[in-house]
Formats: sequence, structure tokens, C-alpha cells
Amino acid sequence: MAASVERLIRALVDVHSGAVWASTSPVAVDGDSWTLLLWQVQEQGVHWQTLVSDGGKAIEDAAATVAPEAVHQRDVWHVLHACQQVQARLDRLVERLKAQTATVARQAARLAAGKRARGRHPKSDVATHAAELAQAQYAAESVGYLSAELQRLLSVVVLASQPAQGVLCWAVRQQELETVLVLLDELQPLVPATLQTDVANLLTHLQAALPQLVLFAPPLDALQEQVGHELGVQTLHLLGWAWQRRAILGKNRAELLANLPPTWRTAAEPLLRAWDEAVRASSAVENWHSILRPYLAVHRSLSTGLLALLAVWHNHRIAQRGLHQGQSPLMRSGMTDVASDWLLALGYPPQGLALLPESAAQPELLLALAA
Repeated sequence: MAASVERLIRALVDVHSGAVWASTSPVAVDGDSWTLLLWQVQEQGVHWQTLVSDGGKAIEDAAATVAPEAVHQRDVWHVLHACQQVQARLDRLVERLKAQTATVARQAARLAAGKRARGRHPKSDVATHAAELAQAQYAAESVGYLSAELQRLLSVVVLASQPAQGVLCWAVRQQELETVLVLLDELQPLVPATLQTDVANLLTHLQAALPQLVLFAPPLDALQEQVGHELGVQTLHLLGWAWQRRAILGKNRAELLANLPPTWRTAAEPLLRAWDEAVRASSAVENWHSILRPYLAVHRSLSTGLLALLAVWHNHRIAQRGLHQGQSPLMRSGMTDVASDWLLALGYPPQGLALLPESAAQPELLLALAA
């Protein structure tokens, strides 16, 4: 289950199926509003083991109140996006200083010839400019390296440096992430003064998110340890390597398993499934928001009723292509007997047919209300 906030629209979306279980019109973003929404969803029979959010305090307080036993995973995408923003600012600074190099050299040549420097704030010290450029380049390269390490450590599968060491467990990941933050803290004073605040804010953001960043990893440790014991640590490393390249080696888990030796498949199948189903991001909510944007552009605002109607349409929509071709979000949720026509689910049969009996329409109507 993923949750997020965008323009004060609250949404709960199942990560694996893409089904929208709750979506409300714009309201105040506070703990009480999120708590009421989560209670309402629970009353409708929707329960979750893991909640993924962007780290807002309102939803964090609500999750702790309604389902304190559930895992509250921090969305990885927002964290990596914050790193990319700081990296982009550093890269732009480097490019700007590089573009100024020729100008500084010309200004220095004018001063050496006894002429006045041009411009409102001319820079003519070549050595100082070269030092500023070198400092900016060092900061950009360092932040880029640390961001790449952060992204690697937040992957579902993190291979050890040596095949004999298998894959990294949760505890090692956590230690490595803490090391990345220590290095970023040490780097901050070396960043150009104009961007030190940006790096400091990024560090604060990462420190706050760290305890919840890799909560998806502990459930994987037991399976990884079991496969390492049964097939060997090097085989575990190879399975992780193959899973990372599954887009090339196999379009789905069945194809990837078919390429493995028969003696590996029984032990490898549960692990590959766990890797596939590991949830790290609230991208399902972002997808739902992308569907809502055209309607927001037309209607300017969306009522709760219109949002519920859009959710029913989305939940019954059959995918025409892709991995889930021929299935709707509700079908992917395990509801194989649901109607494929969303209007039929709401009690509007095709023209010329009689209305559905109340007993037949009731389960679908309840399903529509749950959306």
C-alpha cells in the first residue's frame, strides 16, 4: 500500500495491483484527516502490512495511530530526487564557472595592459577563479559519487564486492548508509559557500529518512540466508546478478527461472518472488496523480464524488498492453470475478438490457464505494 500527498489530495493505492482504494478531495493535510481516512479504509476491509509514504508528519502520525504494527517504509524516490536536485545545482555552478574562465582571462589581460576591467562586478583574478572552479568540480563529483552509492544501497538487491560474500543484508546496508551520511557531513564545509545550505538541507533530509529507508530489506534477509545455505553464497550472488538484469535475461519471473538449473529452481523461486514484490516507493500514487492531472486542469478542483467515480473507472480498466495486458487493477488484486465494465459495476447496463438485480449489483456497488 502506498500513500502520498499532492496538492492536498490524499490517496491510498495498492502498489502491486495499482488499485485505488481511497482518494479524497482537497482537505487540510493533518494527522486527524489521515487518521480518519485510514480508519475508513479499514472499516471497508482493506488492511496492509506495509505503508509507503513521502515522509510527511501527518501520515506518519496517522499510521502510528491506526496500524502501529504495520511497517512504514519511507519512499526512496523522493530521497533520490532530493539528491538529484542538489547535484543539478552543483553541476550548473561548475558549468557557469567554466563559461566564465575565458572572460576572467580577458579581464586579467586588460588589467595587465593598463586598461580598466569591464562589467559591474568584474572578475580578473585567474588563480582565484581556477580555485573556485576546482572546488566546485570536487564538490559536484563527490556529491555525485555519494548519491550513486546511496542509490546502490537502496536497491532491492545489493551485491557484495566479492561473489563469495553473496548479497548485503539489512544490517550491512544500514552501516553503509550511515557511512555515506558521515562522508556527506564531512564534505559540506568543502562545498562552495553559495550551495552549502543546500547540502546541509539534503543531509538533514537524509538523516531524518534513514531509519525508514530500508525497512523493505529485513524480510528479505531470511530468504537470502536460506538460499545461501542451500545453494551456496556464490549462487546467491549469481541469482542477485541475474535478477538485476531480468529485463535482458527474462521478461518475467517464470522465464528467469526457466533459465536456471533445475536443481536451483525450488529454492530460488520464493526469493525471486520476494525481490519482485519488495516495495520501496510510492510510485503507484504518483501514477494515480498523473491520471488526475488532466481532470484537475479541466475542472480546477475535484469533488470526493468525482474522485470516487474516477477510481471506479480506473480499477475496472483493462490494460491493453504491457506486463498486465488483459487485466484490470481489481483482477490483479485477486478479484477475478468482477465485472470488466465500470458502468456495469455502478448499475448502468448497456442500452436495451434490464437493470441488474439488487443482489447481483450489491457486491460491485460495495466495491465502488470502497474505491
